[in-house]
Amino acid sequence: MSATGSSNTVRRPSRSGLAVLFGALVSLLATLLLGAPGASARPEPTTSGATTRAAAPAAVPAAAPDAVPAAALTEVTGFGANPSNLQMYLYVPDSVTANPAVVVAVHYCTGSGPAMYSGTEYASLADRYGFIVVYPSVTRASKCFDVSSPQALRRGGGSDPVGIKSMVDWVTRTYSADTGRIFATGISSGAMMTNVLLGDYPDVFAAGAAFSGVPFGCFATTDGSEWNSACSGGTVIRTPQEWGNLVRAAYPGYTGPRPRMQLWHGTEDDVLRYPNFGEEIKQWTDVLGAGQTPAATDSPQSGWTRTRYGSTGDRAPVEAISLQGVGHNLYAYGMAARVLTFFGLDSSGPGPGPQPGACKVTVTTNAWSTGLTGSVTITNTGTAPIEGWKLAFTLPSGQTITNGWGATYAPASGAVTAANATYNGTIAPNASVGIGYQANHGGNSGAPTAFTLNGTACSVS
Repeated sequence: MSATGSSNTVRRPSRSGLAVLFGALVSLLATLLLGAPGASARPEPTTSGATTRAAAPAAVPAAAPDAVPAAALTEVTGFGANPSNLQMYLYVPDSVTANPAVVVAVHYCTGSGPAMYSGTEYASLADRYGFIVVYPSVTRASKCFDVSSPQALRRGGGSDPVGIKSMVDWVTRTYSADTGRIFATGISSGAMMTNVLLGDYPDVFAAGAAFSGVPFGCFATTDGSEWNSACSGGTVIRTPQEWGNLVRAAYPGYTGPRPRMQLWHGTEDDVLRYPNFGEEIKQWTDVLGAGQTPAATDSPQSGWTRTRYGSTGDRAPVEAISLQGVGHNLYAYGMAARVLTFFGLDSSGPGPGPQPGACKVTVTTNAWSTGLTGSVTITNTGTAPIEGWKLAFTLPSGQTITNGWGATYAPASGAVTAANATYNGTIAPNASVGIGYQANHGGNSGAPTAFTLNGTACSVS
């Protein structure tokens, strides 16, 4: 009997029907529990429209409840603080390593995380080397990342950088990622965000690679606009120290190691004009204490000019590649592999990059009521001689250098770089150089707590 009108009479299922229904429910529950991803992650369709699913990565513990399907671009939701409503897409290779490295690949204006996934080789390189790729995706109408607002240009200030930091934290928790091997790279708007991420979170990112970007803080606006015409036109020109101060102001008081930077730009860029390339070089060489004079210049490919600052190897503090006659859309196949070389990820394990201990610094101070002297000994603990050096450190608040010996010091307060004198520029393996300074102080007579030599973090005693 079927229900009619307002009657609440319903057909009672037969016993056999209930048995069939129960069996179907059991089957469905088994499928959901054993085969489906958690509610926080859903696989993205492939280009054919079919959804790719794969077994969980072998290196990820089975107990990790949020681990996503391997070898599939997957959207992750509920990953943490996300004030600007970014989307997070993740690629975890089948061969993900234990304690993997993480590469954050940031898209261009009008782009998306899935577009960055399909238009670059980072996922296929992850298959080869076992790292994880995060693809942030903008949801605002412009599809451009916020690199302009005061919130974006301050550590923990809000907007897109906070959301991206939450994505990194989620991956670190879920996959026990190596916090010493977190990297950022991006194209155009993503390159600008790469500069911002390295400025806001120097303690999170080990290095970055920016394709057609602008310096940190160059695009800053105060009227809510996303676009800065003076910056895009290449007319914002500052000294290295002024650019460096913008980065240092993003995280006041930070004295730890700073991330290395690789910069790419085309000489015919008509969107973010070529002078921005030189301004980026000024900024990051100042931040890393690498000096404005290249340590090496070569041409790895026809029409390319590569300059390295601070050292000559593949993992120099700053590496800059200029492409003659190339416009804004310079990214091409093969460049991602060069990024991985700079990051030190083109091997099965951590690369041989600068690690604390390649140099050692011993520092002591002798203070009186309003002044002090600081004695610094720099030891080369590596196996090759150091030819020309710059020692970067931050003086405690209230200290100002009035005199120095063994090096030239600039500026006199804040983030200081000590450059070698004409007679002590070479430090042989296991040899040391002594320098020092006299300074005024306003009550804090302490010594600097962290030093980098040509961009390499030194151990301190």
